[in-house]
Amino acid sequence: MSSEHYDVVVIGGGQAGLAIGYHLARQGSRFTILDAGATPAATWASRWASLTLFTSARYDSLPGRAFPGDPDHYPTRDEVVSYLTDYARHFALPVEHDSPVVGLQADDRGYSIDLAGRTLHADQVVVATGPFQTPRLPPIAGQLTDVTQLHSAEYRAPDVLPAGRVLVVGGGNTGFQIAAELAGSREVHLAVGSRQTPLPQRILGRDLFRFLNATGLMNASVTSRIGRRMKDRETLIGSSPRAARRTGIRLHARAMHAGGSTVSFAGGGRLDVDAVIWATGFERDYSWIAAPVFDSDGTVVHARGVTAGAGLYFLGMPWQHTRGSALLGWVKDDAEHIAGHINAIAAVKAMETPLMAG
Repeated sequence: MSSEHYDVVVIGGGQAGLAIGYHLARQGSRFTILDAGATPAATWASRWASLTLFTSARYDSLPGRAFPGDPDHYPTRDEVVSYLTDYARHFALPVEHDSPVVGLQADDRGYSIDLAGRTLHADQVVVATGPFQTPRLPPIAGQLTDVTQLHSAEYRAPDVLPAGRVLVVGGGNTGFQIAAELAGSREVHLAVGSRQTPLPQRILGRDLFRFLNATGLMNASVTSRIGRRMKDRETLIGSSPRAARRTGIRLHARAMHAGGSTVSFAGGGRLDVDAVIWATGFERDYSWIAAPVFDSDGTVVHARGVTAGAGLYFLGMPWQHTRGSALLGWVKDDAEHIAGHINAIAAVKAMETPLMAG
C-alpha cells in the first residue's frame, strides 16, 4: 500500500473543497483534494435536471471567479456543474476523482487518510463533504409495497416515474420544486410535515438576498441572538403552499402511516398512490472519522469549522457559522477563515522545524 505526504488534504471536491483549495493554492500549500465522484461536481450533476438555485448568480460565486451570465438570473443545475468544473480547471486545483475516503485518523505525522489501495498522510485535513451525505428515508417508506419510491437524491425527471398519482413527501424547497415540475404532467400531492415560512424570490423587482444582505441577516452568526432563532427556522424561497395549489398540487399534513399503496396523514385522510418521492433530506455520516471531535449525537463540535483536533477542520456544513455557510456563494467566507488557521499552524511548524533540527 503506497503512501504520500501533504501539507493539507481536503476531503470533498464540491464547492466547499474548491473554495478552500483556492486559498491553499494562494498560500503555497502542498495539497490535494480527494473527491469520491467520477466526474467534476458529481453531486450537483446527480440532482434533478430542472433544479434551479434560489439565489441569483450575483450571490453564487466562489472566491476569485464570478459566476457567469446575467447577475440576476437563477442558475440551473447544469450551469452550476459547468461553473464548478471550469473553476477547478481555471485555478489548476489538484482534484483527484474516484477517490472515496474510507478512514481518517490521527497519527504521529498529523493525520492518515485511507483510500482503497493507498494511504495519504497530511499535517492538516479539511473535511468538506457537504450537507448531502446519506439520504434520509422515514420508517414508513418500508411499509409501502407495489409503489415506485425514490429519494429526491435519485429523482431526475418526470419520465422516471410511472403514470398515475404521485405523492411528494417533504415541505422544503426541494419538495416544492419537484412537485411543481411533476404537476405539469400528472396528479400530484404534497405532504408537508412542518410548515416553513414562504419568502418571495424577488421583492420590488430585486433579489431577496439583496435585502437579506443589507439587513445583516446573512452575516448573523449562529451564536448571535438572531442566529440562534433563525437556525431552527427553515424558509421556502420562491415557493409557497398558495402557489402550489394554483398549479393543481393538492396539499396534505404530515405523512404518518403507510401500507400497501396507501398513505395516511396526520389529522385524518388517506391516499392511494402509484409513486412517492421522499424529499426528506439527508443524514450526516462521519462514521469513517476516528477523532474525538463529536458529541454524543455524532454532531461535530467546532468553532466555525475549527475543531479541538489540532489541524482538523470541517467546511460547508449548514449553519457552520451563518445561514450561508452551506450555500454556494457564501462558503468562501468560512473557507477563508479556515485557510487562515491552516496558514498560522503551518507557520508555527516551519519555525519549530529548524529548532528541532538544531
